[in-house]
Amino acid sequence: MCGIVGYIGPRNLANVIMVGLERLEYRGYDSCGIAAVDGGLTIRKTAGRLQKLKELLAANPVTGNLGVGHTRWATHGKVTDENAHPFTGCYGRMALVHNGIIENYRELRQRLVAQGHRFVSETDTETIVHLIESHHKKDLVAAVRQAAAELVGSYAIAVVSADEPDRLIAMKVGSPLVIGHGESEYIVASDSQALVGIARRMLSLQDGDVAVVTRYTLQLTDLEGRSVERPFAAIDLKAKPVTKGRYPHFMRKEIYEQPAIISEGVKHRFVDRRVMLDPEFLLYPDEVEKVARVVIQACGTSYHAGLVGRYYFEKFCRIPVSVEISSELRTSEFIYDGDTLMVPISQSGETADTLAALREACARDIQSLAVLNTKRSSIDREADSSVYIHAGPEIGVASTKAYTAQLFTLLSLALYFARVRKAMPDDRFDEIVRHCRELPEQMRKALALDAKVKATAARLARAHDFIFLGRGINYPSALEGALKLKEVAYVHATGLPAGEMKHGPIALIAENVPVIGIAPRDSVYEKMVSNLAESKARKGLIIAVGTEGDKQLEEQADIVFPIPAAPEYLTPLLAAIPLQLFAYHAAVMRGCDVDKPRNLAKSVTVE
Repeated sequence: MCGIVGYIGPRNLANVIMVGLERLEYRGYDSCGIAAVDGGLTIRKTAGRLQKLKELLAANPVTGNLGVGHTRWATHGKVTDENAHPFTGCYGRMALVHNGIIENYRELRQRLVAQGHRFVSETDTETIVHLIESHHKKDLVAAVRQAAAELVGSYAIAVVSADEPDRLIAMKVGSPLVIGHGESEYIVASDSQALVGIARRMLSLQDGDVAVVTRYTLQLTDLEGRSVERPFAAIDLKAKPVTKGRYPHFMRKEIYEQPAIISEGVKHRFVDRRVMLDPEFLLYPDEVEKVARVVIQACGTSYHAGLVGRYYFEKFCRIPVSVEISSELRTSEFIYDGDTLMVPISQSGETADTLAALREACARDIQSLAVLNTKRSSIDREADSSVYIHAGPEIGVASTKAYTAQLFTLLSLALYFARVRKAMPDDRFDEIVRHCRELPEQMRKALALDAKVKATAARLARAHDFIFLGRGINYPSALEGALKLKEVAYVHATGLPAGEMKHGPIALIAENVPVIGIAPRDSVYEKMVSNLAESKARKGLIIAVGTEGDKQLEEQADIVFPIPAAPEYLTPLLAAIPLQLFAYHAAVMRGCDVDKPRNLAKSVTVE
């Protein structure tokens, strides 16, 4: 959500921090700011995009080699200049940026106001800087630790002071924070994207870590002041900042990257009748054999991927699976035994609710296997094992390539389990792998629907309500299609199991209401066609995602997006493409910010 960048070193702080903040834009934000220690303390901040901050800095530059910057995603307080970070205390000598939520800020604020502190914003963040200021006598680090003892919540902070112009203090409790080391310089950031091209190596802070950073040194302690050590990892010096290239938007680029990602996955996952998993997969074969139940937990698009994953594990491994929304799982009784395997799914590896549910499971000695896109993330560190989807950085806030990469990774996991448990003979495995090898080219054919999808989006540009229908393994496809349209085009859409339509939602279908049905030739095809016929009888406008050459479906639907014929278990990966393209084109035609939709954050690091 919020993005933190702090810098100390030989370069102009504004140049480094602005580059870092630009690389964190994908996390989502509504305001931004920067603080510079330059003999005193200078702050520039504004509601709106980084371009406005650039204009402020062009008109009134800041100088110096120490400072902090921030992109804010509003949680407490409206989107205003006053609520933007960084914040200072009463004396204007200290600046702080923060990612997270302080749960007890109201009580702390009331106490601080009674002590004479003056607040200028509605945020919980401002409470932190005043609290530190109230404890600050001589040592800023001691004041930060004392403040931390009173804070309840999840947070990461970076603090600088005009009175201590040679060091930066950072602290993490719950929210992610990394530190990069370059040539006589350090950079602190919410994630590693901000470090590329600046730092040569990085470390991840753990909960309770307090970092004191100078140009040449890094000191790590816990909240009690005891020294701690965290390992540095090398940053790929060949890595380059991700750009749109020839595409107008990251979302479009990432939709088109999907065939190549799956092609690489097939090449590296399936070798000599074996499924090759990442080195971080640490389950022994006997542990795989003992798994009696799988609990998949995730949020948003990752949850939809998990619903498809349930199908894979139950069909190929004969293991019962439940799929839970992470925020709801946390409130459950966790009635699981020692043979349960929890599978958290998260693109970022920092999703707060997913991480919290994982911690609940770990506290009960439930084994965990994370499905992630980001190495060295919080979930990666805390899960017992990890498998990576290898989708590369996904910059568009609405997930596209990560979704299909999650589906392929879950399929690979299910096949691995099936082979270890001797639940799948060689000929069946060979058949599945053969179909997987055909999948990238089939996805490229699905991308060829782009022009037709665009024309359909133009035809439906004035529609305000959409109904997405799916059954079986493609019910999650309906959910995901509806979510994409809501996320990027700001259009109301509902994803439903088609069998539930007659139990109430059919009342919503009227003349020209768009009904998008996912109806490939699979085990529930006839029922899906019947549901679409019922919708058409009520004058709904029927758009179907179906198998190419399906004459019956063409007669029933007003518009068909034909996808190549494939086994049922691969149809969600193919159906995803026209649904993603439809949401993309609908958003562009409505003038929406496709890559950074309003109110959304790529990495949801607060609960």
